[in-house]
Amino acid sequence: MDVRDLIYMDNAATSWPKPEDVYSFMDQFYRYNGVNPGRSGFDAAIDAGNLIENTRKKLTEFFGADLPKRTVFCHNATDGLNLVIQGLVKQGDHVVSTCLEHNSVLRPLNTLERDGVIEVSWVVPDAHGFIAPELVKNALRPNTSLVIVNHGSNVIGTYQDVTAIGEMVKDHTAAFVIDASQTAGVVPINMRESNIDALVATGHKALMGPTGTGVIVVREHLDIKPTRSGGTGVRSAYPYHLPEYPWRLEYGTPNLMGIAGLWAGQKWIDEQGGPAAIHGREMALVQKFVDGLKPLKKVTVYCCDSLENHLATVSTNVEGLDAMDVGIMLDVDHDIATRTGLQCAPKCHEAIGSFDLHGTVRFSFGPFTTADQVDKAIEAMIDIAG
Repeated sequence: MDVRDLIYMDNAATSWPKPEDVYSFMDQFYRYNGVNPGRSGFDAAIDAGNLIENTRKKLTEFFGADLPKRTVFCHNATDGLNLVIQGLVKQGDHVVSTCLEHNSVLRPLNTLERDGVIEVSWVVPDAHGFIAPELVKNALRPNTSLVIVNHGSNVIGTYQDVTAIGEMVKDHTAAFVIDASQTAGVVPINMRESNIDALVATGHKALMGPTGTGVIVVREHLDIKPTRSGGTGVRSAYPYHLPEYPWRLEYGTPNLMGIAGLWAGQKWIDEQGGPAAIHGREMALVQKFVDGLKPLKKVTVYCCDSLENHLATVSTNVEGLDAMDVGIMLDVDHDIATRTGLQCAPKCHEAIGSFDLHGTVRFSFGPFTTADQVDKAIEAMIDIAG
């Protein structure tokens, strides 16, 4: 099959295609400025360093944070979440999280709990896929050092009221951290207004950058302990890892080509009218898709009774068929790419009752998904579900 004929509905895994401007800017910048940034004083190195700092500043403003130097680049959200979790907890601490988390949060917390370092309380979502802020507050203890919440579920597409949760947590000493991997770029986020202490996001989803990019944004009052050491390109005589941001959490040569893609992705988002405008267009397609599936008695659609506070991600199952088999049929017979299985979020599937069904068939739309493609997805599900 010619990949140009593929109906791509796996944007919750990674956005694809990227805007043409992202491809072209990455190519041109890396061809002519692809040197080691911040390590030398020649023009190309200065230009490379300026791109990184300008992207840092733009992301800081984008998330309503404090200081650009506290916006840190990392390899991806999993990398960033590990740095934040490992850098904020210590022996004997208590952590509050939710059953909607991705394995990038579940596994680090589970490992720390198994090793006797921390204890974790898991807040369960309601039947519609939302976390009640009061339950987060009720789970707090005197020794709670971290509250970490998945802003948007990569399984069911609901996104949480982090402002309400932040209000519940702000008077406690615990740090409030959100995983914005699914929401950054489509849901407006203001860390100051929502009392968010740190945010982690991947760059390759709705931020429209390439894979291998991520960002940690840390508020001015919070310090995260470094858990790695290495080269920073500055103050090389200092024998230990630098305590100042961004170097406090940045190590080694940065991903210049990836950061160039993030810069171009941010510019493209602005040109589309910003996250809210992109989100509105995507949700119109979700409404069309959900309405098209409603008459199908054999099809279960999870947590879409209301599309308020919802992303362009829809999980489904077909009665009598394994999710993986449905995904194969969509691919082979209809040229539709989806994601099947547990989507790296097993606790979420336990919460919505799909764990024993081997997960779900997830459709996730992006800014380049068309109404015609959604019609074809509906027709495919009609064909499969009978």
